[in-house]
Amino acid sequence: MARTHQNHDEDRPFLSIVVPAYNEEARLPASLQAIAAFVEQQSYAVEVVIVDNNSTDSTHTIAQEFASEQPYMRVLFEKTQGKGAAVRTGMLAARGQYRFICDADLSMPIVEVQKFLPPQLSGYDIAIASREAPGAVRYNEPWYRHLMGRVFNTIVRLFAVPGFQDTQCGFKMFRDAVAEDVFPLQTMNGWSFDVEVLYAAQRRGYKIVEVPINWYYKDNTRIHPIHDSIDMFVEVFKIRRNGLRGMYSRSKHGA
Repeated sequence: MARTHQNHDEDRPFLSIVVPAYNEEARLPASLQAIAAFVEQQSYAVEVVIVDNNSTDSTHTIAQEFASEQPYMRVLFEKTQGKGAAVRTGMLAARGQYRFICDADLSMPIVEVQKFLPPQLSGYDIAIASREAPGAVRYNEPWYRHLMGRVFNTIVRLFAVPGFQDTQCGFKMFRDAVAEDVFPLQTMNGWSFDVEVLYAAQRRGYKIVEVPINWYYKDNTRIHPIHDSIDMFVEVFKIRRNGLRGMYSRSKHGA
């Protein structure tokens, strides 16, 4: 089955899994093992793109060791700090027909990526994992984290991306042409990049759907509740301002 995962120009992958990673030496080995086990069970071609976001620990070495043993894995380096910067680099370098942003902690089990792919799901441009949609289940999340997320989502729905209950879950699927259209518009390198990309996608008329998932809270989160929340609130209003200035709109030529 391994030959089906080989990446050739004439046979680009069906699925790209993009894993942004900053100082993930503790969690990355288990996550990459789980992803590799998933890939080896699939009949379609898969690539795994790990983006080292200027880590100061052994993240890059670990990723390279895995990539040297798995022909469908490759490692990129993004010097600009911020998850948004790493995701943008990975999504634009990916080659798959479907491109999936995947948090390195695998708080959503990787097997659930099938929920985002045909035949289980089709007819969309962007599918976002949701911890709030009917059928979703959260495990072990502290109440204050849930409350913080609901408050931020309310701000997002009011001022940027209406209609969605969970824009911040770190698992999202994009069709190739959509990723190549919206990610060059992204200006936010921090946690609010999700909101900006989805805002741009809505402005450009793309169809976005929510997919309920099983989600497991993992310790050692990279989010600082107070500092990052303030930054995220400020960035939502910057996104809104950018939108009013036409930064995310299609040109008269449809570009």
